[in-house]
Amino acid sequence: MILQGTALVPGTCGELVQGTMSGKNFLITCPVNWYSRVTVKISGHRILFPADRIKTAQAVRKALDREDCPGRGAVIDVASSLPIGKGMGSSTADLSAACFAVAAALGRRLSPEAVAEIALSIEPSDATFSRGIVLFDHVEGQIHEQLGEPIPIGLLALDFGGAVDTVEFHQRQDLAELNAANETAVSRALELVRDGLRRQDPARLGEGATMSALANQRVLPKPRLEAIIDYAMAQGAYGVNVAHSGTVAGVLLPLGREAEERLIRDFCRRFPEIEKFYSLRLTGGGPRYLGEVRAGREVYCGKAPARGRHCLGCSQVRH
Repeated sequence: MILQGTALVPGTCGELVQGTMSGKNFLITCPVNWYSRVTVKISGHRILFPADRIKTAQAVRKALDREDCPGRGAVIDVASSLPIGKGMGSSTADLSAACFAVAAALGRRLSPEAVAEIALSIEPSDATFSRGIVLFDHVEGQIHEQLGEPIPIGLLALDFGGAVDTVEFHQRQDLAELNAANETAVSRALELVRDGLRRQDPARLGEGATMSALANQRVLPKPRLEAIIDYAMAQGAYGVNVAHSGTVAGVLLPLGREAEERLIRDFCRRFPEIEKFYSLRLTGGGPRYLGEVRAGREVYCGKAPARGRHCLGCSQVRH
């Protein structure tokens, strides 16, 4: 009998809100329809993995140990084109999909809390392993609250280039002081997004996301963010969010508008700082399993669109 499992977990377009509450770290997830797909075949006594996925291998080892399979080995295959170091949740998507795949291979299911424990033992993590939109302490895991289901929103992700190391970012000596100075604005942003999700009100959610993005300018500034927000709002956007420890910003738009060639062209012309863009949609977090995807769940094809192109997702996994 072959013990093999495959799971998919979404990446992110940054966060809807991120900061601290009374000194405790938190974020609100912003999962998108761009997935990491991980297949784990339990075999032998060694962990075999792609050279650039050592953290994924660590997660598989921890998941096997947790599921009473100490000493068992595995072969790991990762299919993901999520950009690394951009704040798009590539590491969390890989790690958590690997954990879910281990459990699937054993005919079991892992809880989000179990995956959170494994992921946070390796590095600070998003909570895209949890279903829906989640409030989460991405450093210590002390807060884990489901806020609701995603609102149907398009996301035009704008990448300004460069990369940010998540572990190094959270080791910054000035981070606690900067977050403390932002707490009033971030607290208000949290309430707006929480209320927006409860009411399924995209304008309220967008207002909160924009407020958090602007507060983060003193922590990790994005070039010409204020001008981008002004232009986005003039084009009918609900707001703009950012990767608070990454390089991307997301324009929150009515579904369909994120894929408009004219809008994309105008953004790139007005803001030459934008090196790449990705046309995405807000989705819920949590694992998808291969059979469920083939039954009709939308999955982003995994190919990063070239400049001037977009992708709205595929009906099945093809890449």
